[in-house]
Amino acid sequence: MSPAPVIIAVDGRSGAGKTTLAVELAARLRAHHKVSLFHLEDIYPGWDGLAAGLERYVSTVLTPLSRGEAATWTSWDWENHYDGDARVTLPAEIVIVEGVGAAAEAARPLLDAIVWAESPDDVRRTRALDRDGATYEPYWDQWAAQEEEWLGRDDVPGHADLRVQNLADGSAPADLLRLLPYLPALAPALAPELSARRGLRIHAERLDALPDAPALFRSLYGRSANAVWLDSSNAGAVQGGAVQGGAVEDAAVEDGVGGEAAADPAARTAAERSRFSIMADDGGTFGQFVTHRAGVSLISTGSCTAKVPGPFFRWLDTVWGRRAVRTPAGYPCEFTLGWLGCLGYELKRETGGSDLSAPTPDAALIFAGRAVVLDHAEGTAWLLALEAPDAAEWLAQARTAVVAADTGGQPPADGPPAALAGGSTGVVPSTAPAFRSRDTGARYREKITAAQHQIAQGNTYEVCLTTTLEARVRASSLDPWTTYLALRDRNPAPFASYLRLGTLAVASTSPERFLKIASDGGMRAEPIKGTRRRAADPEEDSLLRMELAASLKDRAENIMIVDLLRNDLSHFAEPGSVTVSRLCEIESYATVHQMVSTIDARLLPGAPRAEAVAACFPAGSMTGAPKISTMAILDHLEAGPRGLYSGAIGYFSLNAAADLAVAIRTLVITTDGDGTAELSLGVGGAITSDSVPDEEYEEIRTKAYGVLSTLGAGFPED
Repeated sequence: MSPAPVIIAVDGRSGAGKTTLAVELAARLRAHHKVSLFHLEDIYPGWDGLAAGLERYVSTVLTPLSRGEAATWTSWDWENHYDGDARVTLPAEIVIVEGVGAAAEAARPLLDAIVWAESPDDVRRTRALDRDGATYEPYWDQWAAQEEEWLGRDDVPGHADLRVQNLADGSAPADLLRLLPYLPALAPALAPELSARRGLRIHAERLDALPDAPALFRSLYGRSANAVWLDSSNAGAVQGGAVQGGAVEDAAVEDGVGGEAAADPAARTAAERSRFSIMADDGGTFGQFVTHRAGVSLISTGSCTAKVPGPFFRWLDTVWGRRAVRTPAGYPCEFTLGWLGCLGYELKRETGGSDLSAPTPDAALIFAGRAVVLDHAEGTAWLLALEAPDAAEWLAQARTAVVAADTGGQPPADGPPAALAGGSTGVVPSTAPAFRSRDTGARYREKITAAQHQIAQGNTYEVCLTTTLEARVRASSLDPWTTYLALRDRNPAPFASYLRLGTLAVASTSPERFLKIASDGGMRAEPIKGTRRRAADPEEDSLLRMELAASLKDRAENIMIVDLLRNDLSHFAEPGSVTVSRLCEIESYATVHQMVSTIDARLLPGAPRAEAVAACFPAGSMTGAPKISTMAILDHLEAGPRGLYSGAIGYFSLNAAADLAVAIRTLVITTDGDGTAELSLGVGGAITSDSVPDEEYEEIRTKAYGVLSTLGAGFPED
C-alpha cells in the first residue's frame, strides 16, 4: 500500500473542457511528481447513468485511491451499451479525477482540492459535440437534464477551491498551476512549484527620462481593471529644495537622495520618503489579484480564481518575506516587483482586535510581474519585468510610453491635472457631494468625553477617536481618476496613492509612513500625532507651526505613540536595536502642519516578516495606547467599521522589502452595479485627558478640508 495521495477533482458541466484541463495539468505536474489520472466518463453506466456512475466512482475508485490502494473498477462500453472490461488505476503521489460529478457530495470528504471548470452554454455544447460527434448528440439533452437535477441538490461550484473560466485558449492549465500551491492542503505536496517562485529573474532597464507621471500612468494603465500608483506627489517640491509647505527649506540631499550634503536631518528624511513613485497593474504572465474578507482570500490570475480560507497574514507569509529575486545592479529602489495595494483596519481581528465586518475588502492587492519606477532624485525611469514570454513586448510598450510622456527634464507644465493626463479638465462634480457624518458634532463631543472617562478609569492612556463621512452620488458624475489628480494637485504628499481595484478606487494623499522593512532587515515607523491647519498669511502660518511645536498636549500624544511603536517593533527586532532617531519634529504639507517622530529597529535574522508587519498592525497612531484594550474601547465608541481608513497602503516586494503608509487623508470610492458610487472619508484625532472637545472637533474638520474642498463639498453641518 502506498502513502495516501493528494487527490484533485476537476468537475464541471459537460463540454467545460475538464478533460483537456486535467490532462494538461497532469502533464505539468509530472515534471516533479508521479501523477495518476482517472476519467469519470469511463465508468458512467450509460446515458442515463450519472447517479449510478457517481456511486461506482466513489466506492470502487475514489475510496481505495484515497487509502493509497489500487482501484479496480468496471468500465462502460459506450458503443455496445453494457459493462466493459475490468481496469485498474494505480495510486500515485498526486491523483487527478475529472468528469461530471468528480466533486459530488459523497466524494468531497476524500478530496484535497476541487476545481470547477466553467464555459458558456453554447461553447460547452459545441466543444462536447466536436469531441464526441454523433455518438453524443442524440443524448445531449438527456444528459444535461441529469446534470441540472444533480446540481440542483448539490452545490459543487459553491464548494470549489478553484474556479476556472475555461475559454479553451490554452491559458487555463498554467493559471491553475499558479494558484494550486496557495491551497493549504496542497502546499506541502507542491513544494517544488512553490520553490519555483524563488528562482525568478528580473529584467531592469534604466531610461534617462523624466516622464509626466499622470500621463504615463494613464497611457500604460488607463484601461487596466486593477492598477496601483504609489505616487510621491510632493517629490518635485522636495527635490527642488523647498518642500511643499515648508517641511524642509533649501534641502539638498546626498547619498543618492539628491543634490549635495544636507545638514538638516529633516531634509534627508523628506527626500527619502519622496524619491520613488511606482506604477503597475496585474497584467501579464505573472499578474494576480487578491481580495481578503473575514478569513477568506480570493486570488485570481487569468482565467482562474482560488478560494483560500485562513488569516490574511498567514497567507501573506506564504507569498512574501523570502527573497525571490536579486536586486539588479545599479537599481536604487527597494521595490523589485511583488504585491501592491491596501490593507483595511478590520484586519485587526488577526492582531488582537475584535471581529468586525466592513463593506470594503479587508485587503486588496495586485501582484505585479512588471512595473515602472520613477526616480525623482536622478530624473530617471526604470522598467522592471520578470522574465516571461510576454516581457519583451511589454518592455517595448512601456519604453514607448515613457518617451512619449517625457518632459525633457523640465517639470510638467502648469495646468489642470486632468488635462495633463489626457482626460477631461473637470475635476469637481457638477453637483458637490452632500456628505453625511456617522456622528453629529454634539455626538462626537460626547464620545470624546466618554473616551476621557476611560482614560480616567485607567483603561487607556490615549484614544484615537474617528468618525466617517459618507456620500452617495451618480457614478457618472464623479471620476475617481480625475478626482485623485485634483487631490494630488491640491495636497501633494510623500505617500500619495491611487488604487483602482475592480469596483473599488482609493485616492489617498497620506503624509504618514506606517512601516518600512528594508531588504536588509532595517525597520522604520514614522507616526504622526499633532496637527494644525495651514494659513494663507505667512506670519499666521508660522505662528500655527510654532504653536504645534510648543504644545505639551501634542507632544504627550506623540510620545505615547512612540512608546507603543517601540514595543510593536521590539517583538521581532534584534535586542537593543530599537531607537528613536527623531522625536516630535514638525513637518508641513499643503493643508496642515504635523508633528512626526521616527523609530528605527533591525529585524531579527530569519524572523517572519509577515508576522513583523502583523505585530505593528494597525498603526498605533490610529488606535491609541495600549493598543489592544484601546481598540476594544474604540469598537464601542465608534459603533461601526473603519474599512480601509487607518489601514495601510503600499507594497510587499520580491526581495523581502515592504513600505506601507497609513491610510489617512484617503477618499474611498465604491461603484455599485446600479450606477451609483459610495464615497467614504475617515477622519479622527487622538484624545487624551487634556483634550478640549471643541478643539478636537475642529481638528477633524481641518483634516477633512483637503479632500472635501477638492470635491466642492463642505463638512456636514449638525
